[in-house]
Amino acid sequence: MATSSVEQRLKALEDEVAALKQKVNGGKDDRPWWQQIWGAFHGDPAFLEAMKLGREYRESLRPKSKPKRKRKHADPR
Repeated sequence: MATSSVEQRLKALEDEVAALKQKVNGGKDDRPWWQQIWGAFHGDPAFLEAMKLGREYRESLRPKSKPKRKRKHADPR
């Protein structure tokens, strides 16, 4: 194989990888991932339902409080 064709193929591969990286990253965004997706589900009925069901489940795991008993007061006589 000629050196020039290997170099040409390598250059083509490097260009392709650079293009794919650009496509995946969608440009440079230095914000953390959670800031990039913040608000993505705002007002989504399915998300709101999932949050409601999750809250109900977590509340079902909490121990139930016992009803408070009335204390009998000693006769002050």
